[in-house]
Amino acid sequence: MFFSIIIPVFNRPDEIVELLESISLQENILFEVIVVEDGSTLTCKERIAPFNERINLSYVFQENTGQGFARNRGISLAKGDFFIFFDSDCVLPKGYLVKLYRAIQSRNLDAFGGPDDAGEGFSAFQKAMNFSMTSFWTTGGIRGKMKDPSKFQARGFNMGFSRKVFDRVGGFIDPNMAEDIEISLRIKKAGFRLELVQEAYVFHHRKNTFVSFLRQSFQFGRNRVHISTYHPDAVQFVHVLPVLFLLGLFAIPLVSLLSPALFPILVGVYLCWGLGVVISSTWGNRSILVGTLAFVTSVGQLAAYGAGFLRQWLYK
Repeated sequence: MFFSIIIPVFNRPDEIVELLESISLQENILFEVIVVEDGSTLTCKERIAPFNERINLSYVFQENTGQGFARNRGISLAKGDFFIFFDSDCVLPKGYLVKLYRAIQSRNLDAFGGPDDAGEGFSAFQKAMNFSMTSFWTTGGIRGKMKDPSKFQARGFNMGFSRKVFDRVGGFIDPNMAEDIEISLRIKKAGFRLELVQEAYVFHHRKNTFVSFLRQSFQFGRNRVHISTYHPDAVQFVHVLPVLFLLGLFAIPLVSLLSPALFPILVGVYLCWGLGVVISSTWGNRSILVGTLAFVTSVGQLAAYGAGFLRQWLYK
């Protein structure tokens, strides 16, 4: 099998160097890498030039179209049998391609999605953000930790599909609003086998500030509603839970005035949830600092996602 690794990049010349370095250390798998510079003002062409001697690398610059259409441009240039897509702020662990190849072969997969994780060298805040994006206590339970891998909806930072899939269903049809989830649903509805490959994880080296993290979470909430334009069944009850979380937060002062008996119950629910977040994150990261920060990022992530979902739903 021959992989075509396609990476859209926008103003991230430093990050993509780290990703390409991790790709160059992969072993025993034939692959090419296509970098699509999507209208960057800070281009990476010169920074990645040394990798031409280490991997089969192609670079193309285009006017900005959005990451979905940038991936389509990469597909048009690809020679492989199977396309893999990464975000430029990801890093591959050693053995990633070997594990992915084995999973595709043994499970007869037409497409896949992989999870993300935080590396040992990540800052406490990056680990807290990672927890908020991948945990059962937030929306992470639907992102990469599912008991049934066939129910997984792949995310663009770590996903792929075969040329056979592309020939049947086409490429990404939205530039930058949950285009990855949309194509995942389209692939499944066409009868292809798309599953979570748990062992094909990447380290997601997010560079967010807390404000940009909230902004991103808000956009994710909007994206989920936007996808229902293409797939009315894309929104399920689990996606509404962050809205209830947000409304519950706003309701606490009002409940304290109107229903003193209900007030401690509502507060108790939030306290139990917060305690679960802190204990789970502290235990998983072996750090009370990460656990404390994870409480802050998890409240922000759920509230911002709920606000984005509600805003897009009302707009629609």
